[in-house]
Amino acid sequence: ADESSGYESESAGGERAGAAAAGATRGRQRRARTAFTSEQVCRLEKTFQRQKYLGATERRKLAAALHLSEIQIKTWFQNRRMKLKRQI
Repeated sequence: ADESSGYESESAGGERAGAAAAGATRGRQRRARTAFTSEQVCRLEKTFQRQKYLGATERRKLAAALHLSEIQIKTWFQNRRMKLKRQI
């Protein structure tokens, strides 16, 4: 019952709520954040400058070339488009 997610509302719910919240997250671990190398980021940025959206074929080729999964490429492009949107 000593575990906590760091949310204040969890401790406000009392002992039982804290234990239930800790038990719910114990079964599943979050995936570690991908640490892209500088070469990968450089290639991703260059590709992004040419085209903001990748089709399945381009995504597959880029993933193979950078030794990343297609989902990592897809997520990186989604995040990069959101970053661009915030900058504008």
